[in-house]
Amino acid sequence: MGRGWGRRTAVLAASAAIALAGCSNPGDTVGPGGAGSPASAEAPAGPAGPAAQPLDNGDGTAPGLAPVTADADRAEARTLIDKVGTAGRGPKTGYEREMYGPAWTDSANGVPLGRNGCGTRDDILKRDGTGVRFKAGSTCVVTAMSLADPYTGKAIPFDKSKATAVQIDHVVALSASWQMGAARWPEDKRVQFANDPLNLLAVDGPTNSGKGDATPASWLPPNKDIRCAYAVRYAQVSIKYELPVTDADKTAMAQQCA
Repeated sequence: MGRGWGRRTAVLAASAAIALAGCSNPGDTVGPGGAGSPASAEAPAGPAGPAAQPLDNGDGTAPGLAPVTADADRAEARTLIDKVGTAGRGPKTGYEREMYGPAWTDSANGVPLGRNGCGTRDDILKRDGTGVRFKAGSTCVVTAMSLADPYTGKAIPFDKSKATAVQIDHVVALSASWQMGAARWPEDKRVQFANDPLNLLAVDGPTNSGKGDATPASWLPPNKDIRCAYAVRYAQVSIKYELPVTDADKTAMAQQCA
């Protein structure tokens, strides 16, 4: 939207560095984020890394999800949400994860980061993490990093040996998209949807598991400060893919930015 990187990326730093110098495996290489002191279980709450305001991150290539706080931005958010179409939810009949292609495939066409030689999961970990470390000899496979989790507001250490601590969330869940119209899409569009960084966030694993395939009417991030931003991102995905939401979902989304 032409607001410039200084406006479009809000760097929300915690008081202490949380890069994972102590979580790497021998022979790991360090990514551009560098390394700092080890994170601990007592990491301070609140976003601790770079996070882009979603209104200024329309392609999903900038990291994280920063709060939408300014009155003008919240008004813009409500205008965006108002553009989302509505429809009744269809049946889940026929839904299988495989209908969206192999998990985290690099073969998706027409999306940022697609066909870049790295799997989608690692692309999103690299995008959202700090202090990123890679498997020896690789510039793709993330073995350790720190995550400023938007859903809980906490700093989360990630190590590949305990990979479920950080999961990649489909903001608009695949099964929810199936029920709202993706069942009628060609397969290549579903593969695109499943691997589009606009629809993907690295988040706290247990929180993501708790979300499941819920939509905004029944689930919102525990971190209340991020809920308007979450609603904006949900709307961005819905509009891009011409995917409606239910009336209840649209009402819940608008309320977050009131």
